[in-house]
Amino acid sequence: MIKFGIIGTNWIAQQFVDAAQASGEYELTTVYSRKMATAEAFGSKNGASQSFDDLTTFFTTGDFDTVYIASPNSLHYEQSAQAITAGKNVIIEKPAFATQAQMTKIQSLLAANPELHYFEAARNIHTPNFAAIAKQMAKMPTIQGGNFTYMKYSSRYDKVLAGEEPNVFSLKFAGGALEDLGVYPVYDAVTLFGVPQEVAYFPQRIQTGVDGKGVAILRYDDFDVTLNFGKTTNSHMPSEVYGLKDTIVIDDAGELTQASYFDAEGHETVISTPVTDNQMLPEARDFARVLNDPANPQNQADYHRWLDLSVQVNKVLYNLRQNGDIVFADEPAN
Repeated sequence: MIKFGIIGTNWIAQQFVDAAQASGEYELTTVYSRKMATAEAFGSKNGASQSFDDLTTFFTTGDFDTVYIASPNSLHYEQSAQAITAGKNVIIEKPAFATQAQMTKIQSLLAANPELHYFEAARNIHTPNFAAIAKQMAKMPTIQGGNFTYMKYSSRYDKVLAGEEPNVFSLKFAGGALEDLGVYPVYDAVTLFGVPQEVAYFPQRIQTGVDGKGVAILRYDDFDVTLNFGKTTNSHMPSEVYGLKDTIVIDDAGELTQASYFDAEGHETVISTPVTDNQMLPEARDFARVLNDPANPQNQADYHRWLDLSVQVNKVLYNLRQNGDIVFADEPAN
């Protein structure tokens, strides 16, 4: 049983705790929040025995070997570095880090602590339906790019319209559409097509200075991949992977709940399976598989592939942000 601690008590933290417990591989023991009452309430609800409002004490005296970090984006690097230094495995909620320099420093810490593991919780690429899409693509003789859309109205945008600045829409906390919902289509594209040769980002800024929505273009040797994402409106446009006359059609780039293959004659074959479980359950199981048996060659190969993807996605996100001239508050030089 993997004993894990958690930083953050928001809805996504609860979803991961539910998935971890459903997997039967984890035990939540320790909770950190800036407010002790919040940590205690979350811990009591989920069976944790320890609560902390001091991060250093959390890492030095908490009874856990793996930490799940679901704090605001701007805090991910410092908390991950502190975790690795304290001898803890890290599961970091996406996006991992704001800059390539931060990612490089984490890589150096991991190299100095080879017994530890770092996972970015990009849930979409761990799902059975993503595997089905990749399998179908491998059968297609010609690939001509794709179009991935993930656009959902955020209830916190109501606060922006009321004159407030919630974390997810704040440059101070490395917020914005690209760093939130945009991570999913970037992961889709990098995992399925590889790292693009060049990128362009056309953000639509809102009053807080972040991108509320945007369009990104990833340029490859023989095709482009278009990404549409945002938090200020809803989209019902499907995502697609283009063959020659055949096409894979996906409901959206984040949830991946439905996917079909249309052959050259337009005949449809459903390649997805119904989603009935918590969508974080596959990633929780994957991470547990590695943590429980790190010497297994397949587990090692999967772990290093996920780590490489995290580094590549970090690079693409950073380059897109630079191209779109989005600079976070107090951002360190890269």
